[in-house]
Amino acid sequence: MDRNIKTVLLSEEEIHNRVAELGKQITQRYVGEDIVCIGVLKGCFIFMADLVRCIDLPAAIDFMVISSYGNGTSSGDITVKKDLSRSIEGKHVLIVEDILDSGHTLTFLKQYLAARNPASIEVAVLLNKPSRRQYPVTAEYIGFEIENEFVVGYGLDYAELYRNLPYIGILAPEAYAS
Repeated sequence: MDRNIKTVLLSEEEIHNRVAELGKQITQRYVGEDIVCIGVLKGCFIFMADLVRCIDLPAAIDFMVISSYGNGTSSGDITVKKDLSRSIEGKHVLIVEDILDSGHTLTFLKQYLAARNPASIEVAVLLNKPSRRQYPVTAEYIGFEIENEFVVGYGLDYAELYRNLPYIGILAPEAYAS
């Protein structure tokens, strides 16, 4: 375990098992349909790679990069830094996110994509932090509900570090308190 990790919140095995369950749920939901999985980079990349391999359906893959500018960690204006490379008109869209926190980015993204006339939009998140929600948005597929902790690993970062950890850990306050 990394010295800056206070504790392991979700083990590699727990994550693997839950992602497999989510893949089965998504497969059952979209039987007979093609879907477009849209990952929000960078945090989603490990979760999305594992999730799409557990979905037993034809699935197109695309990515977006969304930036939120504000004071400190607060969300301000949202901009699209990298847009989709394909049309989603008439397609079933599954947005794949690492974490649903305030809901600001996901609210923006759902509205942004809805303007492109997809057949449906649903959301899969690895982590849900309902105590931080500021916007009335939900996910149809949730890996884990967690408390308001600063978590890293399995794609989630602090200052672009810790994404490569195979588990999700709570970052020790001294690692980011400066």
